[in-house]
Amino acid sequence: MLNRIDLRGIDADAASAQGLLPRAGLDVSAAVDVVRPIVEAVRDRGGAAVREATRRFDGVDLAELRVAPATVDAALAGLDADVHAALREAIARVERGHAAQRPTEFRTEIVPGGTVTQTWRPVARVGVYAPGGIAPLPSSVIMGVVPARLAGVRSIAVTSAPRRTTGLPDQTILAVSALLGVDEVYAVGGAQAIAMLAYGVPGECAPVDLVIGPGNVYTTAAKRLLRGLVAIDAEAGPSEVAILADDTADPVHVAADLISQAEHGELSASVLITPSAALAATVDDELVRQVAATKHTERITAALTGAQSAAILVADLDAGVRVADAYAAEHLEIHARDARALARRVRNAGAVFVGAYSPVSLGVYCAGSNHVLPTGGCARHSAALSVGTFLRGVQVVEYDAAALRDVAPHVVTLATAEDLPAHGQAITARLP
Repeated sequence: MLNRIDLRGIDADAASAQGLLPRAGLDVSAAVDVVRPIVEAVRDRGGAAVREATRRFDGVDLAELRVAPATVDAALAGLDADVHAALREAIARVERGHAAQRPTEFRTEIVPGGTVTQTWRPVARVGVYAPGGIAPLPSSVIMGVVPARLAGVRSIAVTSAPRRTTGLPDQTILAVSALLGVDEVYAVGGAQAIAMLAYGVPGECAPVDLVIGPGNVYTTAAKRLLRGLVAIDAEAGPSEVAILADDTADPVHVAADLISQAEHGELSASVLITPSAALAATVDDELVRQVAATKHTERITAALTGAQSAAILVADLDAGVRVADAYAAEHLEIHARDARALARRVRNAGAVFVGAYSPVSLGVYCAGSNHVLPTGGCARHSAALSVGTFLRGVQVVEYDAAALRDVAPHVVTLATAEDLPAHGQAITARLP
């Protein structure tokens, strides 16, 4: 079922450079051209443009962009008891997993009388985007709101596309927003939601400083277009898993985890990296068996047989680690001897799941980690959503007269060397 790529004897970096690693055919640049008119319309015409786009793409006529707080509360009141309990447990674990992430302030004495203090300030207002398409993700609301709250963000707005049948976002998205104490929820999705958050809509939605959350290619394109006006977490693409496995791996587990990732959508990537051709063959047989029994057989099959998914054969586990680093997966599972030691060698991954009992599905909901992760190879330079995402480092400089006088000649010399004499004069003006 999976495409087979044989990299035995091929350097991982060379394979990456030659385009041999599987990737989704996702053209964000082309999508930018599609969403630009939508974004510009929201900038120029505000709520009217948001409503037009929602009518066009979601088939919903919105009287109000914001969901009434009473409706948000009612969704929580009507929530299934088991789902309610599961959401509470997920929130508690994510809170525990993120509570220690806030950095501490530290003060450094550079010289007597001269200090630099590194401190941290939360952004004032955040927009949390929750996908509401084929698989609404209330868990993404948890992953965005919890670290924002722990960072000290005071104002949070959640937005998610309305369902055609109700004109409202998914009921569980509304319910978890209420559970987290967020009553500012908007029934807006897609590029128009990102533009609404970035520009604001007078009288309806105040602009935010940071937009976070996963979405489809058009949502990602809007984030790229608006980056700079607002901060963004990352350009999230289709979800992906890479599984580094040797001959000790259980093919039932491996196949189940590849399938769980493929369930997100037809462009989702499921990649097996292994030195065992026998395991790859057994996993393929197991995929055929398990996929036939799944609910979403068609989209899972499309994802597993797409160009973005493959079984990659490598010479050994050392080569497998190098391929995993070159691929830089959103999620990397390790099913192998000495899995913990292998995990410590991995440089590039959004999150690493160690051993047979740490599947990605656990991380999606209740591991305590964050599931908003870099995709498409961006784990080479980007990281998971965290408390730090919502903080800005601010340096506080304090020198007294003696400390300034001592360093003044060096500052004046450097200012003169750069032909910025007024910089030097700003120093000498303070000296006797």
